[in-house]
Amino acid sequence: MKILAIESSCDETAAAVVCDDKNPQKRIFSNVISSQIELHAKYGGVVPEYAARQHLDAIDGVVNKALATANVSLDDVDAIAATAGPGLIGGLLVGTVAAKTIAFMKNKPFIGINHLEGHLLTVRLCYDVEFPFLLLLASGGHFIFAEILEVGKYKILGETLDDAAGEAFDKVAKMLGFEYPGGPSIEKYAKLGDKNRFKYALPMQRRPGCDASFSGIKTATKIHIESIPGMSNKDKCDVAASFQNIIVRSITRQIEKAYEAMHSNPKNVVLAGGVAANLALREAISNFAKKNGLTFFVPPVKLCSDNAAMIGWCAIERLKAGYSYSSLDFKTIPRWPINKIA
Repeated sequence: MKILAIESSCDETAAAVVCDDKNPQKRIFSNVISSQIELHAKYGGVVPEYAARQHLDAIDGVVNKALATANVSLDDVDAIAATAGPGLIGGLLVGTVAAKTIAFMKNKPFIGINHLEGHLLTVRLCYDVEFPFLLLLASGGHFIFAEILEVGKYKILGETLDDAAGEAFDKVAKMLGFEYPGGPSIEKYAKLGDKNRFKYALPMQRRPGCDASFSGIKTATKIHIESIPGMSNKDKCDVAASFQNIIVRSITRQIEKAYEAMHSNPKNVVLAGGVAANLALREAISNFAKKNGLTFFVPPVKLCSDNAAMIGWCAIERLKAGYSYSSLDFKTIPRWPINKIA
């Protein structure tokens, strides 16, 4: 089975051709990404209208390059998949309309994919990871602890009550004058700083459950920054290190509670989403896994951020699990939680 997939939910226009080969190393034929980072960097975040226009300009070239790199034609693929939500409505429309048009013109099936489901199943594109597993999905727009029971059956254990972790990284990086996107910038400067210089209260200590909150950490960081007029580069590195440290500590504490809240008996813990590229967080979750006798899995860095290979693989997983194709009048769903996937 070969799938042509399109991803355009935020600020990457991506297309890929993937298959269901038994060997994970042979499943990705192509995975092309056109990034909009330079366009949005001067604003310190994604501008939805600009993003939609860029998707429209890039979509044809990206799809053609994905097909050429994979050395296949549209006649060779078995179905067309596209991210149908959640995400920015303009980008979602560009990707889904392109996919539906190809499907109609070539008489191919279409399947609308949930972007978050794509992230959470990416690890199975790369490794043989058995269900059930504990998932932490952390990105610029989402932060979720979930119990992954099987394809299409997901139970949310906890999520952010305010900012997503990646959003907090972006906002603090902007406060410090670091380049966009914020996650890699904070990590880069944190390596040079003292993580114990600035003190934080650990959030959510008195609240039951495993929900997370990053808004208070962001506000406390703002106060630390404002307390030092004319900050030196060393000061900024110390702020970055202290901020990253409290974020990782908070997540580690809450994932312990998420694990305790699971009803199944998982053998694995999976870290997914763009923030999964952060090495400090990877190390912390790896240590949590070892402590609890779990096997830790995380996708390769290049597959942590938004990409179309994960969308194609998600389509394959859903079809193999017995889910049907989508109709061509399937609508985009800008807000589409993983526990509401049909």
